Amino acid sequence: MAPRAKHPRIKIRPAKLKDAARIAKLSGQLGYPTTAVEMRKRLALVLGDQSAACCVALTVKGKAIGWVHASVTPLLEVERRMEVHGLVVDEQLRNRGAGWQLLEAVEEWALKMNCKSVSVRSNVIRERAHTFYQKHGYEQYKTQKAFRKLL
Repeated sequence: MAPRAKHPRIKIRPAKLKDAARIAKLSGQLGYPTTAVEMRKRLALVLGDQSAACCVALTVKGKAIGWVHASVTPLLEVERRMEVHGLVVDEQLRNRGAGWQLLEAVEEWALKMNCKSVSVRSNVIRERAHTFYQKHGYEQYKTQKAFRKLL
């Protein structure tokens, strides 16, 4: 798939600790509410992890309108791959290219990290997100249940 033209009014850059409050607010729109203080702690860990990438989409005025977080984990069962853990664009500013640019930014990073593929999980109720990923060349390859144990 050919890359989509970049929106001239959207800039993508690596996330910084100063973005934590805005990332927290956008996380709430994704369905994962948290405080700016908690997000700052989480973001510090991600930014210190060389196997992770976190980028923000900015307006020309410098306001963060979206973010993406991805990481590479060596696996035994498949060749090296990157997984997108979260991607969100402000609900008032969707369909303007920021999501595409965020996804392309971490895909470029995945190539530099010698990944052979990218995977992403998306809740079954996020039909709009499914369409977004399919338009970007992703294909559904399995259905699974997710399990969690709190420690």
